[in-house]
Amino acid sequence: MPEISRFFGIVIKMFFDDHNPPHFHAEYGGDVALIDIRNLSAFAGRLSPRVMGLVIEWATLHQQELLADWERAQARQELLKIAPLE
Repeated sequence: MPEISRFFGIVIKMFFDDHNPPHFHAEYGGDVALIDIRNLSAFAGRLSPRVMGLVIEWATLHQQELLADWERAQARQELLKIAPLE
């Protein structure tokens, strides 16, 4: 699963040819959540509220890039890195 971003110890990944809805995986300290790109909400797993807030803040800034990477992943094309939250 390619890593597309990393910030504050949070790793953002996306699987190739993954199931709908369009989403990414956010990992932090052994916890994992699947985040729906379109509505920016977790639909599986969990992260602490602080970490989830950072992930959603980042995803809000990069929603279009995430959707573009989702399309690339579905086509099994190379994913582009997305700038971290600073």
